[in-house]
Amino acid sequence: MTMEDKNKQYELDRRYMRMAAIWAENSYCVRRQVGALIVKDKMIISDGYNGTPAGFENICENDEGFTKPYVLHAEANAITKIARSNNNSNGATLYVTTSPCIECAKLIIQAGIVRVVYGELYHITDGIELLERAGVEVVYLPKE
Repeated sequence: MTMEDKNKQYELDRRYMRMAAIWAENSYCVRRQVGALIVKDKMIISDGYNGTPAGFENICENDEGFTKPYVLHAEANAITKIARSNNNSNGATLYVTTSPCIECAKLIIQAGIVRVVYGELYHITDGIELLERAGVEVVYLPKE
């Protein structure tokens, strides 16, 4: 990859990460709002944000302030949305505002996503480690 190509990719990554951050604002979660975009061939083919399953109340935390166990992560929402469409994510890039957990990392690998760009490192890093072990390119791109 030439330096010009690297610069173009960096600018695209920045742009998609800003869009993922805006998408995170759709989340009703109080503790953390996370957004995700799946991009293939420079087209957004899916999006997601963390929240409760369809048909549930839009309240992510219980009375003690902890996240309810059935809240879906942004990555899982984006990947399952692909499953309900005519698209596929083979060879795609996932842009996500917070690094994936281990459960989402497994879904990412199985979905054929080859690159993950994230903007904030979560304190548990086993998801990132699994992605790297599987040969998924992982890029940390913090907010400027």
